[in-house]
Amino acid sequence: QLQLVESGGGLVQPGGSLRLSCTASGLTLDKYAVGWFRQAPGKEREGVSCLGSSDGPTIYPDSVKGRFTISRDNAKNTMYLQMNSLKPEDTAVYYCAAGPLYKLCVPIPSAYNYWGQGTQVTVSS
Repeated sequence: QLQLVESGGGLVQPGGSLRLSCTASGLTLDKYAVGWFRQAPGKEREGVSCLGSSDGPTIYPDSVKGRFTISRDNAKNTMYLQMNSLKPEDTAVYYCAAGPLYKLCVPIPSAYNYWGQGTQVTVSS
């Protein structure tokens, strides 16, 4: 059964850090482009990072550049999102996703076929 399962969300104070994990079963992540997305209430789902082939660049929007880092551990078939210097506007449900592999990934939802169930991240004092 093909499945992506996120973990690591929670409540954190502004300026704090969280690391989200996404473990895959039924698919091998290093054969896919992978991405992290988030959706806040009343807003569209937006990409916060993606990673294509091993020799391709990682992609971040300006809103998270320098604060978020995506990575992939092929041995564990797991991807991560390290989030530092968190802000209240980072509050959202975060989703991991996997899609067709190209050298250059695209952080838009329609480029991904497989999705996790989401994990809540709340940044508040």
